[in-house]
Amino acid sequence: MSTLTAPHRPAPDTGNKRGPVRVLLRQHRKALWGAGALVVVGIGVMVALQIWVASGKERCPDGDTTRCGDGSYLPTYARTSTELFLSDGGTVLLVLAGLIGVFVAGPLIARELESGTFRMAWTQSVSPAQWLAARLAVPAAVAVIGITALSVVYRWGWTVLREKPRSFGLSWFGPGVFPGIGPVALAYALLAVALGALCAVLIRRTLLSMSATALALGVIMLGFSERRYELWPTVQHRGQDMSWGSGWHVEGGMLTASGEKLLWQDCLGTSPHFDSMACMRERGGVTDFAEVHPASHFWPLQLVETGILLALAAIAVALAFRALRRLHS
Repeated sequence: MSTLTAPHRPAPDTGNKRGPVRVLLRQHRKALWGAGALVVVGIGVMVALQIWVASGKERCPDGDTTRCGDGSYLPTYARTSTELFLSDGGTVLLVLAGLIGVFVAGPLIARELESGTFRMAWTQSVSPAQWLAARLAVPAAVAVIGITALSVVYRWGWTVLREKPRSFGLSWFGPGVFPGIGPVALAYALLAVALGALCAVLIRRTLLSMSATALALGVIMLGFSERRYELWPTVQHRGQDMSWGSGWHVEGGMLTASGEKLLWQDCLGTSPHFDSMACMRERGGVTDFAEVHPASHFWPLQLVETGILLALAAIAVALAFRALRRLHS
């Protein structure tokens, strides 16, 4: 792999540090306009959905859970459809964050390194560090503004529906909801920018850099989705204390006299005539237990995941600048 070299250039003009940013904004103005339009459309869709829900009259407008005493409760089609849409709103924000990272890895950095057009910028009083900093600052600013706006609007829409009776599928801990109702989505967007830059500087091939960025982000997102419950200690409920309201049930089973945990799933398929309670008793279970994240754990879980993602982003940025210096030397 050859190093990145450029012809002799004059000393950088420290008074013209905004030059690379202005050039970048002009060069990719269509993509920026598209990103802005996407944010406006997202906000418009959320507002339209709320208007749609408000326009329909629920079977129980007073909040009662019965309809004329016959024991049934049917929300409007608008509400059920909106709940279904919002149940994956956080996932949509993660996809948008991934697209930002892929754009940084490909058209923004790797394409210039692959084609050699970076040399023109480096001979016009722009150092390699300034060149890369501009390509990090612009998409990071877009991510902060766009993802924050969409996340705030999504949380507003989610909160409105959650306050209605019998709202299903919008639990705060849902994998399609959790990333979008806090700072986690923004942290993923900033990590995507950093990983995109790192992959582009290391690989310097447009398609390969984009693929590597998408793969790395996918692995990280999937890993946190599967193991998020481990980011903060759970609360254990025992015996008759088994009501946790809107909490996140992580695991459950029975405890032996010595305190050993026996999980319900361990008794599945143990006999053709399945009796979970008998199975637990045979193994020494004496009292029920459940490991739960109560609703009060929402912010600790959000902040811990956000902190880890931002730390990973900072490491990726540092490695990208270091790799660029080594390639340029």
